[in-house]
Amino acid sequence: MPENAKLILDTIHKAGFEAYIVGGCVRDAVLGKEPSDWDITTNALPGDVKKLFRRTIDTGIEHGTVTVMLGKEGYEVTTYRIDGKYEDSRHPSEVTFTRDLVEDMRRRDFTINAMAYNDEEGLVDHFGGIDDLEKKIIRCVGSPVERFTEDALRIMRAVRFAAQLDYEIEEETRIAIKELSPNLRKISAERIQTELVKLITSDHPERIRTAYELGITAVVIPEFDKCMWTEQVNIHHMYNVGDHIIETLRYVRNDRVLRLTMLMHDIGKPETMLMDDEGVSHFYGHELVSAQMADKIMKRLKFDRDTMDRVCNLIKYHDERYPAEPAVIRRAIHRVGERDFPLLFEVRFADTMAQSTYMRDEKLRLIEEAKAVYEKIISDGDCVSLKKLAVGGNDLIALGIQPGRAIGVILNAMLSDVIDEPTRNNREYLLEPERLKNVYMKDL
Repeated sequence: MPENAKLILDTIHKAGFEAYIVGGCVRDAVLGKEPSDWDITTNALPGDVKKLFRRTIDTGIEHGTVTVMLGKEGYEVTTYRIDGKYEDSRHPSEVTFTRDLVEDMRRRDFTINAMAYNDEEGLVDHFGGIDDLEKKIIRCVGSPVERFTEDALRIMRAVRFAAQLDYEIEEETRIAIKELSPNLRKISAERIQTELVKLITSDHPERIRTAYELGITAVVIPEFDKCMWTEQVNIHHMYNVGDHIIETLRYVRNDRVLRLTMLMHDIGKPETMLMDDEGVSHFYGHELVSAQMADKIMKRLKFDRDTMDRVCNLIKYHDERYPAEPAVIRRAIHRVGERDFPLLFEVRFADTMAQSTYMRDEKLRLIEEAKAVYEKIISDGDCVSLKKLAVGGNDLIALGIQPGRAIGVILNAMLSDVIDEPTRNNREYLLEPERLKNVYMKDL
C-alpha cells in the first residue's frame, strides 16, 4: 500500500471512523500485481472526510465519493452506502449511507472485487473472494440476475475480467449474462467502447469468443456474429471468418490500434462472399468493405477520430502483398503513410498465422523480405513523402509559378520521380528548367 493511502486510512482512523482500501486494488494486491488505483471506503460521511483533509474534490459527492488530493495524486474516498432502485440499468436512483461495511460490499459486482483491507484488521472477505481467486472464477456477489439488472455494464465487465485474469465465468453468472445481455443496449456507447477495448487488449483477447457465446457481441458488435456464421471454403483458410479473426487477435502485439484492426480486418467478408462453380469461396474487395464497416462501427462506439483513421487505414491495406523491391515498398509507404506502414507487417503476420498452413512459409518469407527492404529504406533516409522532398512550394513560387493547384501537381510529380530513384532528391535535379517544364509540368 502506498504511503499516501496509509496516511488517509490513518487520518480517518484517528478521527474515530472506519476505513479500508477496497475493490480492485485489494484484488490486484492479493494477486501480486501493482494496482493502478487505490480506492478507499469508510463509514465517515463525505462532509467528515472533507474536514479531515486540506484539499478535496467533490467528484461524486451525491453518491458519497470525495477525492482526497495529496500532492498531485488523488484517492477516491467513498462512504459505505446502500444503492436504491436502478431505473436505467446503470445508476441507482438514490443512495443511502450506512455504517455497515458488509452492506456496502453486498452491492458490489463480483466476489473478487468485494474485499477490503486495512493494517489493523487485515483482509475482510465476507463473500468468498479469496476462494474464487484460488478457483480462478468470476462470480457475482449474491444474485447474478440482481447484479446485472442493477448495472448492465457488469455483463461486459465479467467477460473483461475473465480475459484479463484468464478466469472462467461461474455457471449461474454465465446464465444470467446470456439472459440479460440485451440490456447492454441501455448502456452508453463510450462505456461499451471502454470495456471492449480492455477485453481485446488483455492477455487473452480470444475471450471475445465468450462475449459471442453469451450474446454480448450480438448487441455490441453484431457484425462480428455474422463472421462467426461465415465459412471460408478456400485452400488458404482452415477457420470460418470469425474464428480466423479470433486467432489473429492472439498473434498480434498487444496494441490498441493493432488489436482493433485485427478485430475488424475481415468484418466485411460476409457481405462480399461469392462461391465459384467449384464450391470455393472468394471475398473480392472485402478489405475496402471491411474498412467502411469498421468506420461505421467505430463511429457508433464513439471512438476518437485518430484511432478510427488509423484502424481503417490498416484494414484497407491489410491484404496487399509487396514484392521485396525498393521502389514498390517506397510507393507503398507513401500510399499507406509513414506512421502506419510498419504496423502492416505485424497485421500481415497475424493474418497469415491464422490461415491454413498452405504456403505459410512462403507468405512469411515474403513478409520478412519486404520488411528488410523497408528497414533499409528507413535507414537510408529515402524520401517517401512531400515533407522530405528537397523542394517545397515556396521554391516553385520563387520561380514564378502561381500558388494553387499547379504547385501540388508539380510537387507530387517530383515526389513520384524521387520515390522511383531516391538519388534524385536534390534541388539541382528537381528544379532543372527543362525537366521542370517537360516532365513535372506536362500534366498542367
